[in-house]
Amino acid sequence: MGDPTLKEQVHEQMTAALRAGDKLRLGALRMLAAAITNREKEILHELSDDEVREVAGKEVKKRSESIEAFGSAGRTELAEKERAEREILQPFAPEQLSDAEVDALIDEAISSTEASSMKEMGAVMGAVMASAKGGVDAFTIGLALEVAAEGIRVNAVRPGLIATELHAASGMPD
Repeated sequence: MGDPTLKEQVHEQMTAALRAGDKLRLGALRMLAAAITNREKEILHELSDDEVREVAGKEVKKRSESIEAFGSAGRTELAEKERAEREILQPFAPEQLSDAEVDALIDEAISSTEASSMKEMGAVMGAVMASAKGGVDAFTIGLALEVAAEGIRVNAVRPGLIATELHAASGMPD
């Protein structure tokens, strides 16, 4: 038999966490398994590894948003718990694309869709999201497109980090 699917790996790790008495790991993996099951019920078929990665990516994103919310509310103990859960779920999520890879996808999508104004950026975003397969979120792409149109290139957009540098105007009118 071949390598176990990601869904099987989640269940194997849940069993190992249960035997080891690792409540945090077990809880995070149970939440991921529940999210996978819910998604399967929505689409009425068993998830492929790519679809499991997509679900895991959403769970990781939820944890990142919770970390930010708890941190701003001064709830450091809850932020630490969410951070630990995010680290447990991260191996199941899609690999995040580098900033250069995101830029290349955006440039490719702009040329393939022949977008010439901000009104056509929805088509560009759709093309980038399809190509990225969960490796970058819509917020990052939208921000990169928005600032690229104004002559600023976003070098890094990750939770809590936005680094920009001036870039030659893209030539796209509003």
